Amino acid sequence: MGRTIALLQLDPTVGDLLGNVQRLEHLARIAHSEGAQCAVSTELAISGYPPRDLLLRPDFVQSCLESASQLNSPIPILLGTPLPPSADRRLPGNGVIRRDEAGAREVVRKQLLPTYDVFDEARYFAPGRSSGLTRGIGGMELGVTVCEDAWQHSGHTPADYECDPIAQMAEWGRQGMKIDATVNLSASPYHLHKSQLRSDMAAKAAQTLGHPFILVNQVGGNDDLIFDGRSLVAWPDGSVELAPGWKEGVLLVDLDSRSTKWIGEPEPDCDELLSAVSIGLADYCQKSGLDKVVLGLSGGIDSAVCAAVAARALGPKNVIGISMPSRHSSQHSKDDAQATASALGIEYQVRPIDEMHELADKSLSDELETGHAVAAENLQSRLRALFVMGVANARGAMALATGNKSELAMGYCTLYGDMAGGYAPLGDLLKTEVYALAHAINSLSPENPPINRSTLEKPPSAELAPNQKDEDNLPPYEVLDTILEAWIEDGVKSSEHDAQTVDWVIKRLHANEHKRWQMPPAPRVSRRAFGQGWRQALASRSA
Repeated sequence: MGRTIALLQLDPTVGDLLGNVQRLEHLARIAHSEGAQCAVSTELAISGYPPRDLLLRPDFVQSCLESASQLNSPIPILLGTPLPPSADRRLPGNGVIRRDEAGAREVVRKQLLPTYDVFDEARYFAPGRSSGLTRGIGGMELGVTVCEDAWQHSGHTPADYECDPIAQMAEWGRQGMKIDATVNLSASPYHLHKSQLRSDMAAKAAQTLGHPFILVNQVGGNDDLIFDGRSLVAWPDGSVELAPGWKEGVLLVDLDSRSTKWIGEPEPDCDELLSAVSIGLADYCQKSGLDKVVLGLSGGIDSAVCAAVAARALGPKNVIGISMPSRHSSQHSKDDAQATASALGIEYQVRPIDEMHELADKSLSDELETGHAVAAENLQSRLRALFVMGVANARGAMALATGNKSELAMGYCTLYGDMAGGYAPLGDLLKTEVYALAHAINSLSPENPPINRSTLEKPPSAELAPNQKDEDNLPPYEVLDTILEAWIEDGVKSSEHDAQTVDWVIKRLHANEHKRWQMPPAPRVSRRAFGQGWRQALASRSA
């Protein structure tokens, strides 16, 4: 008998215990048909990750354990699931059970509980006390760890943990304990370059252990977090083999021949950021029971890219784009919006706001004539939100907010206007990244590019006032984005630009925190996104 381990790269839905079990059973049957001796799921595969405050309900945790215990697999399987509190603990465990013909039994509980960035696991779990070992599973002796347990050893974590589970496992090996491989059940969220960090971590673990290190990672989107999959095996010589990203499937790892085989669709042949934001939107809608989206099509770069992402994620027939010109809208913007809608094949509506705009101006004339100029500009954005939300409600659809991270950072967005929506596909992309994504989208349809030359080349503008351009109030985006990335992700002031500009950008960033508290969720693609990983005071003078 060979020694083949199947990694079940799963796209779970949080809280859908029955659905997650059924998907795991399906993947396990595929693994069995391909000759695997055992299978391994992702972290918290039964509950989906992250289950957040569902874990505060004892009945939910118990239901997860019961579902895992009843899972029907043709081969032995290691399952990630919440586990009820142990006798001397108040909180549940983030654990692994072994399910085979002998029944179900606990193997290990996660030792290292991250509480940095987007993680808050100490709120929900009590830590385990040791790494795990399961004997004779498919004829193999396997060490068992859970996600973060492997990261301390590589030094790729900002936490200061008191133990190193990989070092523990290596010590067992030095003491003569037979371990054929160590498996790691993961739900490792995606950001740019995360896959390389994960590979580096795995290679170091395998070298220290002296045997294969095998990691199975979740795939798909859950709320604002997205997971790229790319399950892997790292061999003791430092080489690493990865499963495709962004697709559910099975990676077979043959320990004897030191080979892998992928059962599933190939990784999408497109820009990585495009895959990330597309799967984020697609899964958010599918797991929320939504099938249609509505967005404003202004003729600008953001709405054009957002429409293209939506068409890719949901299919063109499920996307409605609305052009809502005002007296300040240029003819090229109207033409560009129509060109994008036509190229994508989405439903396109034109609903001018001039009449409503004039009425609103007249009703508020006493304030607008003497007040801040931005009040008059924002009326247009809020009237457009009224149309977008009206169509969305009428169609049972979700409105999309089309703003990007640069605008959200600077407050260059309107509360209850262009920020209105249930999801913001570009909310963690800097403006320069939006342009790069536009070119990547166009490269997939060179004969009929959805983002036309005019949209790509004209100066960015909200068109809320005559001859308005973004650079009237902001530094050029090439400058702004460099400053923002350095400060948000690394907490340093960019030395590439003059100190006065840098200080102005940082001050404005923090002054607009109140807007970001009201933004819709956006798929996280950077090392530090607004949202769970960015926790700032609203009333503060620190900047």
